[in-house]
Amino acid sequence: MNKTFARFTLLVLLLTSTIFANPIINDVFLNEKAKKIITDISTELKSKTGINTYLYTTNDNVDRGVSMYDYARKFDSNLSKPYIILIFAPNNKRIGIIPSSENLKSMYNESDVKNNAIDVLKDENDGNKIEDKYNIAIVQSFSELSDEVAKSKGIELNSVLPNESHYMVNILRAIIYIGALFVFWIFVGRGIYQRFKNGRK
Repeated sequence: MNKTFARFTLLVLLLTSTIFANPIINDVFLNEKAKKIITDISTELKSKTGINTYLYTTNDNVDRGVSMYDYARKFDSNLSKPYIILIFAPNNKRIGIIPSSENLKSMYNESDVKNNAIDVLKDENDGNKIEDKYNIAIVQSFSELSDEVAKSKGIELNSVLPNESHYMVNILRAIIYIGALFVFWIFVGRGIYQRFKNGRK
């Protein structure tokens, strides 16, 4: 599904400024609005479930041979338990989700959370700069993680990103396809038709 419209909407949200707080352990990518969204989501989840969510973004080379759990140990002692950490390390194309205990794993789908970031990063045709892609990918995956954790406890979060409207996306896709067909007809199809028509006379 084409998610360009949803990402554009999120990007608009991320480009206004504000301040952030402590759920962000380390940051090398986020703009101020993204920090605010992350903080609001984490704060609401903590207040309603008692579970802490943290974000760690890095330019470090976290090689495939290095366990994300081992990597997280360097800041584990400074975090409040129970917690779940989302680690974003794009230099090695790695995303890690580290819970403080095994029982927290059942509260989210790791693949779904990661795919919310991966789908953004691998889309080469959405027109966004790499910095914007990182912001969108991080916020979408953090929101998905927090939303799933909350829903596992029967709780709704007001600060998470709303689910993408399939109805609106389908309408936009139809408009795009119709527009593409129209352009094709104007610049290519009509000429082919005229040549075919004139050739039969």
